[in-house]
Amino acid sequence: MRIPSNFCGLIIAAAAPLAGCGQSNTYVPPPPPKVTVANPLQQEITRYLEATGNTAAVNATNLVARVQGYLQEIKYADGAMVKQGTLLFVIEPEPYRLRLQQAKAAEEGAQATLTQTEAEFQRQQDLASRQVSSKATLDNARAARDLARANVDQARANTEQAALNLGYTQVVAPFDGVVTARQVSLGELVGGGTTPTLLATIVQLNPIYVNFSINEPDVLRIRADMARRGVSPADLKGKLPIEVALQTDQGYPHQGVLDYAAPTVNASTGTLAVRARLENADRKLLPGYFARVRVPLLQDETRALLVPDTALGSDQGGRYVLVVSAENAVEQRKVTTGPLAHGLRVIETGLRPDDRVVVGGLMRAIPGQKVEAQMQELSAAPTPPPAK
Repeated sequence: MRIPSNFCGLIIAAAAPLAGCGQSNTYVPPPPPKVTVANPLQQEITRYLEATGNTAAVNATNLVARVQGYLQEIKYADGAMVKQGTLLFVIEPEPYRLRLQQAKAAEEGAQATLTQTEAEFQRQQDLASRQVSSKATLDNARAARDLARANVDQARANTEQAALNLGYTQVVAPFDGVVTARQVSLGELVGGGTTPTLLATIVQLNPIYVNFSINEPDVLRIRADMARRGVSPADLKGKLPIEVALQTDQGYPHQGVLDYAAPTVNASTGTLAVRARLENADRKLLPGYFARVRVPLLQDETRALLVPDTALGSDQGGRYVLVVSAENAVEQRKVTTGPLAHGLRVIETGLRPDDRVVVGGLMRAIPGQKVEAQMQELSAAPTPPPAK
């Protein structure tokens, strides 16, 4: 078959541009990914010992009937806040008032007998000195006087006991507190039998205790630091601040002081019982609450390294951060973490102040690969004002 001459020209013309490239295609790698890095923030922080505990009343007392009688008056409203000495219950006082009058009368009679026997003894002693009276008569007068003295003492004790019983007919608040709902009714016979009748319970809410425990390693560390500083437990009582928070609190808004530390460690739990004392005038804390406790340690304030919590990762080996080397290569660095401070996480070990930590674009930072690092400066969250 004969090919037209113009068709050959078209093929040659189409092939000419392809031949003119003169170079084969090569792979151009993409630019390294961009990540945000920052040096760890250096801040002075106070390290804390954290624990959990429960609130407890400083005083909680059952009010019972100490004498038998019919309940005559209830002088408070259930759940009322009362002051020390407030009259709460009145048990029928008349029988005890009469017994007091009888005791006083008996005491006066015994005192009159004593006066008479003392006069008789003085008279017999004078006669015996002049050898007018016999020694036997003098001995009888002395015995009568001594018996009269004993009777006066007995009568005086009976009067005091009768006065006490009369006082027990009025049940008063032993301290400032809240009185629970009454357990008895008006006109009910109370105080009978071998078991005292429970009338109500009074609970002191201000101040209030928080009981918590410290594990043995922390106890050893704290005592070693106290010994290094020359501080004794007595120096800390009433002075060491303790911060408390309830389950719904943000931060630690309740402030108290160390009130007590047990002298021994519980061998079964390996913990030391500790107690804080807090003012509770607003009654925000009630006995029995679960509480978080934070105690500042005695060690000096140090400049710690802090990074955002989001910069931390974890694997089977523990916590780590990604850092960018001087050659812009990503490295995984194992670290030991501490508490949160100023909104950042304290890094105990594994970082240097000049390390460039990846804080943004973590998904693009792969250990061993190079990145384009964009520097950023970290800032701490503002410290909240201390709770009033």
